Amino acid sequence: MEYRWIYRETPDDNDINNLSDEIGVNKTISAILLQRGISNKQEANEYFDPPLNNLHNPFLMKDMEKAIGRMIRAMEQQESILIYGDYDVDGTTSVSLVYGFLKNYYDKIYYYIPDRDSEGYGLSKKGIDTAVEKQCTVLISLDCGIKATEMTDYANSKGISVIISDHHLPGEILPNAYAILDPKLEDNEYPYRELSGCGVGFKILQAFCDKMAYNPDQLYDYLDLVAVSIAADIVPITEENRILAYHGLKKLNDTPRPGLHALIQHADIPKGKVSISSIVFGIGPRINASGRMESADAAVDLLLADNYKDAESLAKNLDIHNTKRRTTDINITAEAIEMIKKDESFHSAKSTVLFKAEWHKGVIGIVASRCVDKFYRPTIILTESNGKATGSARSVEGFDIYNAITKCADLLDQYGGHMYAAGLTLEVEKVPEFRKRFEDIVAKQITEEQLKRLIHIDAKIDLNEIDWDFYNNLSKIAPFGPGNPMPVFVSHNLHTYGTSRILKNEHLKFYVHQKSEPGNSTNSKVIEAIGWGMAENEPLINSGMPYSIAYHIEENNFRGNTTLQLRVKDIVFD
Repeated sequence: MEYRWIYRETPDDNDINNLSDEIGVNKTISAILLQRGISNKQEANEYFDPPLNNLHNPFLMKDMEKAIGRMIRAMEQQESILIYGDYDVDGTTSVSLVYGFLKNYYDKIYYYIPDRDSEGYGLSKKGIDTAVEKQCTVLISLDCGIKATEMTDYANSKGISVIISDHHLPGEILPNAYAILDPKLEDNEYPYRELSGCGVGFKILQAFCDKMAYNPDQLYDYLDLVAVSIAADIVPITEENRILAYHGLKKLNDTPRPGLHALIQHADIPKGKVSISSIVFGIGPRINASGRMESADAAVDLLLADNYKDAESLAKNLDIHNTKRRTTDINITAEAIEMIKKDESFHSAKSTVLFKAEWHKGVIGIVASRCVDKFYRPTIILTESNGKATGSARSVEGFDIYNAITKCADLLDQYGGHMYAAGLTLEVEKVPEFRKRFEDIVAKQITEEQLKRLIHIDAKIDLNEIDWDFYNNLSKIAPFGPGNPMPVFVSHNLHTYGTSRILKNEHLKFYVHQKSEPGNSTNSKVIEAIGWGMAENEPLINSGMPYSIAYHIEENNFRGNTTLQLRVKDIVFD
């Protein structure tokens, strides 16, 4: 796998030295902070411990005043309210947050999650009919609804006030809703556009608490749910999201709610070590498994559980679903990869569009991601559901797949999403035409550079810089994720120390040290390194040839012993 290394611009030496002296950190850490816009002690202190009072005023969001007024009026007049959310992690955490919090103050409130297979994404007729059956006169959508023009009209015809709370890009025509809360609306003056769906739900509750003069600490107790949504929905961990994620992770590591505590246990995440990454790979897939394999109601039941005993039983069930999901997506991924390899039209293609009617709808998004990992090009995986082709799209760095799909809108029944991930539905017979059109659009728009995997290098360092003090200061820059990536370092003139090992026939475990420069007789310390999926490099790293590596620095916890290790991203032989 070939990577292109891109070095981030090095800040001015005087700025590095001044910040290093001001906050008492290594100059490498100082340079990384400057690269991320932190230039003085006050900014550094707020970055290391972002205060909750830096959250934006929720009433800056268009229609917030109107939405909160309708909610409060419904409560005063004893109207029933339906909380409606999507079936993925962002949707289920959104419902658990808004329903769970409001239930403390109001009883005539219900929630609804559509079935992935029979109803699909967004507002459904069945969901609205359920609101009618429960005599709900207010429906609050979470993480969906911004394109639900037809279903909003249907709800209006039933006398239901629809409050749309979403974070996806709107279409040309907005639904005729009572209120629309979406930071991505063009005429919305809210200062931050990148909230998760659960994040928008949090702003609703923040406004509700402000209007009702409730103590916001009661709401902050739900930030563990917001942090899970931010991580799982892959939104940028910048500005307001970073504040919410930071405090949500503290809650997850100190006193998580019973459902999340049980999931942390099942994911084998060490106590106090929940991170954005462990949510993405450990907690998120288990929550998603309920909606992918059966009903997402099970995930909401777990997240709302008020004791660990009940939560443990529910988490165990999700774990079983996740195991089934993993087996299913591995099998479908292998089949998809084989289809791509056998089809000569893909050999020179800039995109991948695959369709097979029998594939499980619940895992095609995961399969699309795995195909991007393998072939690194914009990918759409489609299956058949309710007589239509429905699919998930995933992109590569720098390419807006939502925009490319939009240019095929005349072929689609519906679509929605983000720059890097989207969903779509179309007639089965239109798939070949869509595949050709999409490939033509991608081929014209994508650059050769976007089709190459990039590694953004933060700094070149010597191995002797790496110690616990360096790592602890580095950790203050967390939480790491999109928009605030874990720093990547490069070290040169490296050699393998001792004997390397191959783990599970694919991973490379070795020890590395750095030869001294001419005139310096001191070699570097020896540090353990792990290269996931890099077993093919073993002969060369043992050949005596010097090499350079790009890597993250991380903790390795093994049998009660904690050490620092290098997680290798790439090896280049000199």
